[in-house]
Amino acid sequence: MRIARFTTGEDPRYGILDEDSHELVVLRSDPIFAGLETTGERVALDTVRLLSPVIPRSKVIGIGRNYADHAAEMGHEVPAEPLVFLKPNTSVIGPDDPIVLPPWSREVHHEAELAVVISRLCKYVPAAKVQDVIFGYTVANDVTARDVQATDAQWTRAKGFDTSCPLGPYLAVDLDVSDLAVRARVDGVVRQDGRTSDLVHKVPELIEYVSSIFTLLPGDVILTGTPAGVGPIEVGQRVEVEVEGIGSFSNPVVRRD
Repeated sequence: MRIARFTTGEDPRYGILDEDSHELVVLRSDPIFAGLETTGERVALDTVRLLSPVIPRSKVIGIGRNYADHAAEMGHEVPAEPLVFLKPNTSVIGPDDPIVLPPWSREVHHEAELAVVISRLCKYVPAAKVQDVIFGYTVANDVTARDVQATDAQWTRAKGFDTSCPLGPYLAVDLDVSDLAVRARVDGVVRQDGRTSDLVHKVPELIEYVSSIFTLLPGDVILTGTPAGVGPIEVGQRVEVEVEGIGSFSNPVVRRD
């Protein structure tokens, strides 16, 4: 099952994608909080604008250097424990929204990732029980000001600026994420092509670890890390990210100087 958050020009709504008819079966409210009750209305997918499938009410939690090949391309070792950082919910945008390059950076990179969406308040979740707290999965682009990441003592500015967390196009429920393709394309050219089976710290371990630090709230998003192939994005380009079984979406790149 894939769930969209969408608009037809009015307030955002949610719908379940009917794969056969390419329609959205409209839900009464946010499914994370209100379940999957439908209204009976159907909307053609090609008549709506897809939005970020979730706007975290609390936080986006990132995991760094969680693919060995990416750690190596950046000149780092794989950390023994997950490397955790935060992105504010103001960094989140959806499909087709512009990624706005900040004026204080001249080297901004794409990072395609699988993202996990939390279903309920939880703390100290053992790895064996993480399915009890996962609502679903989506696709993320952990946009990073690489030059600033290299010079700042911490990653807040490099990874937390406005528009640095595109999410989309759907929330996939009940998906086996153990071995899915993760890709990024810039102007149609493949830059990243990895698999979730290569994650150093798998999803259950990540949720167990992160929930030992933070109380997780419904709608919180955990970014699981990016495979090798990260690289710069420039004004006028379009960057696309994809996870097998969820879908793909893209964003234009602009700069506000």
